Amino acid sequence: MTSIPLQPCHDAADAQRRQALEALSDAAHWVFATLGEWRRRLRERDQLAQLDDRMLRDIGLTRADAHLLISKPFWRA
Repeated sequence: MTSIPLQPCHDAADAQRRQALEALSDAAHWVFATLGEWRRRLRERDQLAQLDDRMLRDIGLTRADAHLLISKPFWRA
């Protein structure tokens, strides 16, 4: 990966470019964090679906509770 040396802003255009790059970086971070969260939810719901009734009771859930959680879309907490 090529690095770009950061130099002090000499004019308004440089300041705007820097601000735009920071905003883009923030947006990319948010996207990757959101994708990671969605993936975690899918994995946890898949694991929950694998539990038998005894295991569900151990964690304080009924089969109906588990079904409700498992059937939620990955984008919903």
